[in-house]
Amino acid sequence: MKRGLSILLFCILFVQCKETRPRNAIPLFENGQGAYACYRIPAIIKSSDGSLLAFAEGRTNNCADFGDVDILLRRSSDGGATWSLPKVVASFHNLQAGNPAPVVDRLDPNYPEGRIFLFYNTGDVSEQELRLGKGTREVWYKTSVDHGRSWSKGINITPQVHFNGSASQAEKDWRTHATTPGHALQFEKGKYKGRLYIPANHSQGPPQENFNEYRAYGFYSDDHGGSWNVSPDVDIPSSNEAIGVELSNGTLMLNIREQSGRSHLRLIALSTSGGSSWEKTYFDPALISPVCQSSLLPFVSNQDTLLIYSGPDSREKRERMSLKISPDQGKTWSHTLLIDPGAAAYSDMVQIDPNHLGLLYEKASDGIVFQSISSNRLLLK
Repeated sequence: MKRGLSILLFCILFVQCKETRPRNAIPLFENGQGAYACYRIPAIIKSSDGSLLAFAEGRTNNCADFGDVDILLRRSSDGGATWSLPKVVASFHNLQAGNPAPVVDRLDPNYPEGRIFLFYNTGDVSEQELRLGKGTREVWYKTSVDHGRSWSKGINITPQVHFNGSASQAEKDWRTHATTPGHALQFEKGKYKGRLYIPANHSQGPPQENFNEYRAYGFYSDDHGGSWNVSPDVDIPSSNEAIGVELSNGTLMLNIREQSGRSHLRLIALSTSGGSSWEKTYFDPALISPVCQSSLLPFVSNQDTLLIYSGPDSREKRERMSLKISPDQGKTWSHTLLIDPGAAAYSDMVQIDPNHLGLLYEKASDGIVFQSISSNRLLLK
């Protein structure tokens, strides 16, 4: 009898230990499932027809950043309850296509139902080799006019947005390059209404200690992708992966990873010129972070407009995936909502409707999961 009870107790504890995923989290890209050993780098948007589009890197052989990497897409037409099978939307032979940065252009009169842009990078060597001046990193985009069901051929915009010997303006010696990762944005109001803006980063010149040759920046288009301009660098050493939002007053806010890990805080850059210049940069003491990507999203409910931040709420480890909520456009953060207490890393967010936020994030070694979160939780109701 005692032996039976011991076995039962062991089984209960084992199941509890294994069940670490939040109950309402849907596994979208499970490591080791399908044609890929590992899935990383989530990005998510909502198309003009209401469909959710979840992107991720499919890494064929292992979880390393460089290798045989494709960009995959899953679609949902019911607010994230069910999803299509994964589909390859960008690849680069048996090399690397990564850093998905999607955005919907809702303001092009030639596409009244909206046109989706997917920006991404291709690479033929690792990031470290690029830092040493070897190999090539390029910037591409594809478009979809049917809400992500089909995609155009890739268009290479490297000469307009990334400056080195293999592209243009070799004297700048930009080496690495990464689009955001996460969703890009379109300005919806004011002087820069319609501008597509893609946060990015690069390294310039030979490697420096603590990755101090890295700089965040961005590139943008005022003619719906016909031509591209480049923001100046955010002049903070080791500023790296960035995500951007347009605040309610039209200001562009970038939320940036500090690659060196010196402060364990998120770096903020503000521009009142649509990204043409940076008026203010500062580290936000409320947004602690390990060296990891994070996401940022304006959320418009029936009652209020909030700025939502997602990322690991830890200084040292990629763990405690949390949402932080600001009622005043990022000046202060009123409360923190812990989503997942375990290991978690990159994330992205989408507004599903006025009552639900969608969170797509890397869950431990499991892969990438999706969670729908009620606005009542964001509003502490």
